[in-house]
Amino acid sequence: MLLVLAISLLAAVVLVFLLSDDPAKTLLLFFLGPFRTVYYFGNMINSAVPLVFGGLGVSVAMKSGNLNLGGEGQVYSGAFITAVAALAFEGAGYAGAAAALLAGAVFAGLAAALSGLCKVRWNASELITSFLVSNALVLVTNYCVTGPFLDPATSLQSTRKIPELFRLPPVLPPSNLSAAVFFALLAAILVWAFLYRTLAGYEIRISGLNPVFARYGGINTGFSVIVSMFLSGALYGVSGGMAVYGTYFSVVKEFSQGLGWNSLAVALIARSKPALVVPAALFFAWIGSGARLAMQFSDVTMEIASIVQSVVFFLVSSAVLGNFFRGRGKL
Repeated sequence: MLLVLAISLLAAVVLVFLLSDDPAKTLLLFFLGPFRTVYYFGNMINSAVPLVFGGLGVSVAMKSGNLNLGGEGQVYSGAFITAVAALAFEGAGYAGAAAALLAGAVFAGLAAALSGLCKVRWNASELITSFLVSNALVLVTNYCVTGPFLDPATSLQSTRKIPELFRLPPVLPPSNLSAAVFFALLAAILVWAFLYRTLAGYEIRISGLNPVFARYGGINTGFSVIVSMFLSGALYGVSGGMAVYGTYFSVVKEFSQGLGWNSLAVALIARSKPALVVPAALFFAWIGSGARLAMQFSDVTMEIASIVQSVVFFLVSSAVLGNFFRGRGKL
């Protein structure tokens, strides 16, 4: 895996030399720019937070031998439900904030669990069903954000702002980093503990490694599929909710675009291991932040980050997904 990351960074260096008139300055901005100030560093960490939740969500599904491709819609709809519920529970204080976040997580979890149910009941591919449901959720949420729930007091296409009490406190101001980073780290620990220290987590992993053996051992593999997909979607929903609570304070139209696929790449880099999701998310955030700074202060375009991320995604997925589809359990 380290070889894959090294090749992707080498690709970035080659692209900079080909596309930039001042490659030394561009490379300095690309690799060290995110660490130059507290503002840049905090924003880089903040962009990694939703990737941690999303990467954990993909990892849980992969441990059960499934793949959730519905991250885009699950993050977006989960964020929307969280924001609407937060406005409705404004008078309930911190309990209302927790209930709103739970509502978003449950909604996104049920959307993913639907794909698990279709697979168990009719042997429908969870890749196709989760992707199709996700696209439908994006369209419906777009209508809600720009239609009945549009904030008339702003020129943005967004919902109304959530109450001040529900907003997470900032960390490393003046950057956008909030206390959501601590919840992301806690989520990584809890997911690891669930998968490796509980009976339910053991059953999910065994069902992914060898479903036939799991059934002979008395494990309800169908239930494990549905539960793992629900948890995967719920983590995506929490990702969207944390973005609302810590960064945007509302749902901006299609703010989560690309997050689902980047989360999948993070999970593939981490080999679906919760302990490795955090550094993998930081790596992806570093690439994106460095590319943005290079675009702002040098002569290269933002596409360089997309190319590097595509190289990472291609190399990692070609190795990992090959094992996944051959053995449904070598992850």
